[in-house]
Amino acid sequence: ISFIYADDHADLSFQTGLRGTLQNYNWQIQLKSGSTLPVSKTEIKSSLSLFRFTVKRLFSTSHSSVDSKEMKKFQLLAHKWWDEEGEYSALHSMNDIRVPFIRDTLLNMSSNYHLGNPLSGVKILDVGCGGGLLSEPLGRLGASVTGIDPLEDNIRTADQHKSFDPVLAKRIQYKSSSLEEIVEESMETFDVIVASEVVEHVADLEMFIKCCSRVLKPEGSLFITTINKTQLSYILGIVVAEKIMGIVPEGTHEWEKFVPPEELERLLESNGFSVKTVNGMLYNPLSGSWSWMESMSVNYAMHAVKSGARGQSSPTDALSESESEQPSATAGTALTVQWKKSLLDQRAPAVRSLFAIKVLVSVPIISTFTLCPNKGM
Repeated sequence: ISFIYADDHADLSFQTGLRGTLQNYNWQIQLKSGSTLPVSKTEIKSSLSLFRFTVKRLFSTSHSSVDSKEMKKFQLLAHKWWDEEGEYSALHSMNDIRVPFIRDTLLNMSSNYHLGNPLSGVKILDVGCGGGLLSEPLGRLGASVTGIDPLEDNIRTADQHKSFDPVLAKRIQYKSSSLEEIVEESMETFDVIVASEVVEHVADLEMFIKCCSRVLKPEGSLFITTINKTQLSYILGIVVAEKIMGIVPEGTHEWEKFVPPEELERLLESNGFSVKTVNGMLYNPLSGSWSWMESMSVNYAMHAVKSGARGQSSPTDALSESESEQPSATAGTALTVQWKKSLLDQRAPAVRSLFAIKVLVSVPIISTFTLCPNKGM
């Protein structure tokens, strides 16, 4: 959610941009100083953080598609990542299905897995890591995780939270950076990339995928979760989730940036990826839980593998290389059956969840179609 991209073809000179940044920064400080409300340390740190990032972009000669205006929306919530009942509660509960999806898919690609640390030896890049909600459970599974996010406040929150666990402190490293900024230093470095609830905030999706391909090893895995572009996703993802129930802050999503799975699959395959799995996901706001479903009309998860030449390392190789260091057990067919059974077991509650949501939004659906007649299913 926090990894925000936008088209940076702004027709502004360097001097104009820097002058505007300084004026805006000074104006905010003066406004606070002249008001009756005191300026808190948190507000000062946030202002300085955003100011440093803007100046960094102005001085940087490398291409970046991070939109500082979008960052402001998420900067206000940077300290709330680990509030399981707060604005990010849906992301906390999403871990119940996205973490097993990543784990089981990777293990199913290997003939062995390691008890206790099944992802030992796997290097994972968590793009748009936010406060580390997905990085930490992957680190607990034994993976070596690098989390990147352009917002310094998010990285500060993530670093602080992992410091409470000495094991995670060793396995996870966070960096305030965009994906483009690490490409040159991380060519074909990672076995796995996860971009969970990120691509719906990307303006140049193809550039994002190209960058993923460049930092991913041949035969490496890319995991994406995002929102489909349908009428139902508009109703549930924006009208209900943002405007009615307040599951996420209003303005978090833009329907125009939602990505149909067909478009995402086409872009992946045109950039050297092979899509292996696409699963529909459903969030039940009444229970606060996620489940798998056949329909991909709202949320979905996708797994793709980068094409690679023989002799190149892959996530499977990374798992196998550390076999001798830890006890192992056979994954293979049993894991496949277990995963398929999991999908079947969750299908029934998914149907019940969908029914509950339809009842919940039966009234706003009529007005929504009236307001948005051009949104295609």
